Amino acid sequence: MQTPLSILQKYWNHDEFRPLQCEIIDSILSGQDTFAIMPTGGGKSICFQIPAMMKEGICLVISPLVALMKDQVANLQKRNIKAIALTGGIKSDEMIDLLDNCQFGNYKFLYVSPERLQSDWILERIKNLSINLIAIDEAHCVSQWGHDFRPAYLKISKLKEHFKKVPFLALTATATPKVKEDIIKELGLQNTQLFQKSFSRPNIAFMVFEVEDKLFRIKQILNKNPEPSIIYVRNRKSCLDISQQLQSMGFKATYYHGGLTTKEKDKNMQLWMQEEAQVIVATNAFGMGIDKANVKTVIHIQLPENIENYYQESGRAGRNGEKAFSVILTNPSDVFQAESQFTNNLPDKAFLNLIYVKLCNYFQIAYGEGIDEHFTFNLNHFCTKYNFPTVKTYNALQFLDRQGIISLSQEFSEKISMQFLISSKEVIRYISLNSNDEEIILAILRTYPGIYEMQTPFNLQLIAKKSGHKEEEVHAVLQKLKEKDCIEYHSKNNDATLIFNEIREDEKTINRVSKYLEKQNQLKKEQLQAILFYINEKTTCKNKLILDYFGEKIETNCGICSYCISKKIKKTDAKSLSKEILTLLKTEDLNSREIQNKTKNSSDEVIFVLQELLEKEYLVIHSNNKYSIKQ
Repeated sequence: MQTPLSILQKYWNHDEFRPLQCEIIDSILSGQDTFAIMPTGGGKSICFQIPAMMKEGICLVISPLVALMKDQVANLQKRNIKAIALTGGIKSDEMIDLLDNCQFGNYKFLYVSPERLQSDWILERIKNLSINLIAIDEAHCVSQWGHDFRPAYLKISKLKEHFKKVPFLALTATATPKVKEDIIKELGLQNTQLFQKSFSRPNIAFMVFEVEDKLFRIKQILNKNPEPSIIYVRNRKSCLDISQQLQSMGFKATYYHGGLTTKEKDKNMQLWMQEEAQVIVATNAFGMGIDKANVKTVIHIQLPENIENYYQESGRAGRNGEKAFSVILTNPSDVFQAESQFTNNLPDKAFLNLIYVKLCNYFQIAYGEGIDEHFTFNLNHFCTKYNFPTVKTYNALQFLDRQGIISLSQEFSEKISMQFLISSKEVIRYISLNSNDEEIILAILRTYPGIYEMQTPFNLQLIAKKSGHKEEEVHAVLQKLKEKDCIEYHSKNNDATLIFNEIREDEKTINRVSKYLEKQNQLKKEQLQAILFYINEKTTCKNKLILDYFGEKIETNCGICSYCISKKIKKTDAKSLSKEILTLLKTEDLNSREIQNKTKNSSDEVIFVLQELLEKEYLVIHSNNKYSIKQ
């Protein structure tokens, strides 16, 4: 007889379960609706994969993360377990074949996005499947107070009406008390068995340091802890810049962001995974599915978006159980920048409507049309064409993606730019001699009137659609023109693939989702304030602050965070160091590094005393980051 442990051993080659996995599996096997809150890397997928393997029928897995779905399907297939994912970009006839396979092909797992369930015919087909378990991953998305709310998740409860005896399993890594209540209510869970692993990570020291020179502090940290490290930044440019600066300082460093090709991502990831690079500098695009046990340090050099993201990113350190560090490096300007950038980059209803209309115009989508249209999309070109701010535009597009109005994938497709090198008369002559190419060339000339004067970004799908030809045929014509030196032609990878999931209805479309935009904007403001409070609060254990955010109360301090370490500095030592610093500053202004070198104290001790002296108004700090005695 099969047992959960025998399946774990047979397919996953593990001899024991991680904490809570066994209890969650038993709850599902007994037919109970189950809610599991487990930190990143806690092994959530095993909790539904093993009970599904033990039951007749197929497990329906609902997830918003296309890359994660593909990754899990590939991992199951490697283990000779039959699994399918209905991701974006699959044509209807292919979808019918895949659903037929689910019904008649003895498949064990069907992965779908919540947006797919909004198609009535797909929902009807799923209702005819022998579903044995419904697993909802990233379940916080069902809550309007969750950090990645998606209205499509609200429709999942409809499945409860049809599959009344099928257990539901809701999974998430982070949930505040308010979000927990929402998940149970909105998914319609009954007599729910709740399993929650403590948010406490006792082996991680949560550190916040106010520093003048972040690179110098990073150098100190990496020299002291030469094990694998992650440095999180907020944008792609910082990835490359910080990586190069670390290399110039003698560290082996690489970088990772959403703008890299799959090949580049894999190459850079492997450098770090195989420890040919000590450090990987990354945006929050990095981390999904990353399970490297010996990460010693996670450093944030810009303020995280929210506590949820910070906690998940911090949790990539110390998975081997050994002491690890999660460090935020900050200075006063960070707070000002975060607040100003945050306010400037929040799209309101009017901006969202403008972006949507211009996006439809950009791809020449007529009113009442556009559903299931696919395009390659370059964000920078779109923003340049309409003079839109890039970050605010990206936030608006991300919101439209979460609402299911569009699907914006970060999978790369080809980006083309071209320019005619021959005159218009010569082009007409070429068309007369190559009549088969006429429709394609005329579509190009009508769409891009400036293509004689300059290199012009070129949308392959758009020209294929306007000329009534296949993309391969357009590509073949371009190659022929290039070989005959009629055009200059450049091809490189593009930013994203964009799919329109609904017909264009302009304000009607935006009006339907604007109420969610207002709530999400309010939530983001509250989340920013929570991060600022975490950074600025100097009288409470940092571990306590994080646990309190997630509704977990503890009495004792962790003893290893930046607050707890500062309390260990003996008052007598602090008093004598204060005197020494004041004596030094009587003769010259100094920055913290110079004070550290002259006093032979640790940077933590110096910063602690400097902050006390600033608070007591004995010192002032100047724009050049040098301290002087207040006159």
